[in-house]
Amino acid sequence: MTRSILILGGTADARILAGRLAEDSGYRILLSMAGRTLSPVEQPVPMRSGGFGGATGLADFIRAEGFDILVDATHPYAARISANAIEAARLAKVPLVALSRPAWQRQPGDRWQSVDTVEQAVTALGSEGKRVFLALGRQELLPFEAAPQHRYLIRSVDPVEPPLKVPDAHYITARGPFALNDEIRMLEENSIETVISKNSGGSASYDKIEAARRLGVPVIMIERPPKRNDANDANVPDVATALTTIRHQLSLFEKRGE
Repeated sequence: MTRSILILGGTADARILAGRLAEDSGYRILLSMAGRTLSPVEQPVPMRSGGFGGATGLADFIRAEGFDILVDATHPYAARISANAIEAARLAKVPLVALSRPAWQRQPGDRWQSVDTVEQAVTALGSEGKRVFLALGRQELLPFEAAPQHRYLIRSVDPVEPPLKVPDAHYITARGPFALNDEIRMLEENSIETVISKNSGGSASYDKIEAARRLGVPVIMIERPPKRNDANDANVPDVATALTTIRHQLSLFEKRGE
């Protein structure tokens, strides 16, 4: 019997996980994206885009499409989607595997100021104008219009439309990962005095943090929101562990003759 896996994605880990699962014979895989990226990178498995209508809608979709397991491989800051996944798995009575890469840890030489929200990051910049590198998604940029005294260098996957209503902002449209030497050069050439980043974890976007450390540039780090956990769910830190856990969960169906 072909087993079906629904992956809630939006991260490089989700894409890698889907590709690895696709290498196994006998799985039907669907990768669901939130639809926030205008031009998502090509995926190795069939994909859908858009929401489900909350936890109940997601549970209905799981039942209607006959999925055997739900995988949450969304961004660490997608707290609402992750909470919906926990509730949907409970309602649909399917196992949930949550892939959440560990947060970055402060290293010797890091000059971090931790905040909880983008708005707090804006306040932390202070009143004196600075050259600021914003390594945030385009949807989190609007609060910086409240601090027009700074000069912003903004990098995002999609173009920022409309542009921020600030007098000095420059935009880079690019998709990572980025090499360390390139990140160092970018910070130096733009005389960046502060970096603002989310604590995304993983290696794909870490080089900007290491570049800031090497140059002695302060980082305002937006920490992760608290996520609800369920004792019945499997929380794993990386793709390799996720693969092992998913295969184990699916093997239990065979043992039970389901």
